[in-house]
Order: sequence, then structure tokens, then C-alpha cells
Amino acid sequence: MSDDQRGTIIRQGNVMRINNAFVENVSCNNGSGGNILISYSERDGNNSVSIQKLQLNINRNTTVLSPLGQSLCLCCIRKGMWVNVIFSSRMTMSIPPQANAFLVAIQRNPQPPRPPFPPQPPRPPQASSTTTGRIVLIDFDNNFFITEAPKHPHNQIRFNVTNTTVFRNRFGIPMSFSSLQPGQMVKVTHADFMTASIPPQTTAFNVQLL
Repeated sequence: MSDDQRGTIIRQGNVMRINNAFVENVSCNNGSGGNILISYSERDGNNSVSIQKLQLNINRNTTVLSPLGQSLCLCCIRKGMWVNVIFSSRMTMSIPPQANAFLVAIQRNPQPPRPPFPPQPPRPPQASSTTTGRIVLIDFDNNFFITEAPKHPHNQIRFNVTNTTVFRNRFGIPMSFSSLQPGQMVKVTHADFMTASIPPQTTAFNVQLL
């Protein structure tokens, strides 16, 4: 078992994380609900390894990502896949225990161990500023979204999306532009200049969900 590639549970505040969990079974009730049964490694005080199982419940609030960071549905997960998962620290006492999943990121192959949070992207070479706001409109066809200031709804900014714009969910995991939804709070690192249009426009470098 010492060469087993399954990861162990890492606690991160109120959530838990496993890198390199193995998918033992998938139950897909519909396009947005169901569960997956995963296995992972657990080390005891003698440093011996045992394989444990955990059922992760999937709902509409669960993000499922492909190896390229594209948003997927639960039914795209298959038995035998390797996944990185983030889930609630509240687990049932059942056998196997159950918990609600926040993120399931499919991996092409087992990944080498890495820190709890991926490294942040390098600072853009352009001069930049940071704005926090709530998304009120998204135009996927024309690659832009509009935010408003939480306490000043008339203070809106249009952020133009390019091929180099980086999107990350609230756990710091890469996600796709198509995963954004109106109503989400985001912190946007963007160019420090804006057009004189209404609303003003600028280019988004990094978009972080809050």
C-alpha cells in the first residue's frame, strides 16, 4: 500500500480537501444531483496506510470541472477516474460517511502532492487595479460581464474578457468564464485605465469568486 497514489484528507478551515481521490462509483439521478463514492488514503500513528471510502453528495451548488477547468455535469464523472475534491467538514456517522461536495476537479492522472491552495497566478505585467462587485450581466457571445458596487448599484463597470483572463472559484481553483453567473460577488484585477463610456470599460486580468 505504500506506493498507492491516493491522497489523504487535508483540513482547510471549515472544509476538507483530498487530492488524488479515486472514484469507486457514481450515482447520477439527473443532470445536477446524485453522489460519488471515492476512496482515499489514511495513515495511522505507526505510519501504516489504509484505504477509506467516502460518499460525496452532489447538488446544484457543487462545481464539477474537467482537467482543462471547464464546467461539467455530475454524469461526466466516471468510475475509475482520479479527482481532487473539496467538501464539507460535516460528515455523517454512516458507513461509508457522507458529506456535501463543493468542488470535484477531474484529473487526467494522479497528480503529485501540492499545497492546499494552488499558487496564485503571476502578477500581470500591466499596471492594474482591483475592484470588488456583484455581477449583474454576462454576455458570453461578446466576452464581457458587468458588475455593480454592493452599496452603489448605479456604479457599474464593464469588464472585457480576453484569452489570458484567469478565473478562479472561491477555493482558488481555475474555472471557466462560462461558470460565472449573475449575482455572484467577484474581485477583479483589471487594467488601471477605463473608457469614458457608460458604463466605463476595462480589461479583466484575474477574476476571483468571493
